[in-house]
Amino acid sequence: MPSLVVVGTQWGDEGKGKYVDLLSERMQVVVRYGGGHNAGHTVVVGEDKFVLHIIPSGILHPGVVCVIGNGCVVDPDAFLAEIEKLGKQGIQVGDNLLLSDRAQLILSYHRLQEAREEERLGARRIGTTCRGIGPAYEDKIGRRGLRVGDLRHPDFMRQKLDYLVREKTEALGIPEQAAKLRASIDETLKRFRDVALPHVTDTSLFIYRAMEAGKDVLFEGAQATLLDIDHGTYPFVTSSHPTAGGAATGSGISPKALDFILGITKAYITRVGAGPLPTEMTEPLGETIREKGAEYGASTGRPRRCGWFDSVVVRYAKRINGLDALAITKLDVLDSLDEIKICTHYDYRGERIDEFPGEISILAECEPVYETLPGWKVATEGTSRLEALPENARKYIARLETLCGSPVAMISTGPARSATILDMDTRSLSGLERWLPRH
Repeated sequence: MPSLVVVGTQWGDEGKGKYVDLLSERMQVVVRYGGGHNAGHTVVVGEDKFVLHIIPSGILHPGVVCVIGNGCVVDPDAFLAEIEKLGKQGIQVGDNLLLSDRAQLILSYHRLQEAREEERLGARRIGTTCRGIGPAYEDKIGRRGLRVGDLRHPDFMRQKLDYLVREKTEALGIPEQAAKLRASIDETLKRFRDVALPHVTDTSLFIYRAMEAGKDVLFEGAQATLLDIDHGTYPFVTSSHPTAGGAATGSGISPKALDFILGITKAYITRVGAGPLPTEMTEPLGETIREKGAEYGASTGRPRRCGWFDSVVVRYAKRINGLDALAITKLDVLDSLDEIKICTHYDYRGERIDEFPGEISILAECEPVYETLPGWKVATEGTSRLEALPENARKYIARLETLCGSPVAMISTGPARSATILDMDTRSLSGLERWLPRH
């Protein structure tokens, strides 16, 4: 059962979309197993830039079947808009996309709930995208959510919406808007039903049969390890499981079917929204890296906070996910620096901390302890051969391997597909070679 899981090892925005796109060339199936349209996976193909939110990045490859799994939450308006935008960019969506009948629906009252909650929290806000992701997962866990498969049963959906819209508007203090909200939801679901139903199926069964037939399957995570609802920096997390374990539950397959787990890791670190970032850079350096790396959210446009590489975080991600290898992104962003810092461990009230703490109150007090390496002061953007990297850049990568305890299998030196180093040491590639691009 040849399968590959791609996960983020930091706080998201590591560049998963580019690697999923590269690896999809030799895949038959690509599965998105969690999250919603709060994700933003950016892929550059030639002169064209694609930003994908809920549809898997494999959609750009002919012959690849893309699956939105049961672990996802789907906003009908966002789904329709993404398909329309892809069509305008020359990417047709038809039999190449399947949507789980068990995926949960995000409706307009979920967005209202989330915006209201963020407003109520004030200075303690989580910093969510306010796209209704969290409230949709709350309804799922509360066993009151609507699923995509309910579209096949209009009477059942009508009755459930009668109750939900009434309850939601009363809780929000806007009962007088119930009729208007309900009419808007009905109109949205009608448009969504017409487009979505041909794609709706038991995707768990489809994936199982594909794997039984020996097809290559890639599982694409959204967000990242430090945003996992259980294993991230709670409460500043997402509402799903972007870790490798989520690939099984979010797709309806056995954990035994996961063969190779690849962790995507930025050459530095970023974070959007609130929550601790121990290695956060001071200004103006943070702003310099932000501009050089175009560190603005693909979904929201919000500026990302930038920090030095944190090996405590990535070692933790290796343990939680069982990483087989790392893929580095945005190495070129560091080209102009005289020296580069790597966090090796934390200091907490005089005590050395090597393992990532579970309590956010402890993490907030952790001081990063750095090792400083010389920069390379040579442009690396577009480099596609390891030997072409300056010596100090190679030493930097080697040091990351040692500190993180994982071999580096690929290095990205720019947004283009061709700006990728694939000729790494074979020890990094054991089990991964079959999926590497042919160029």
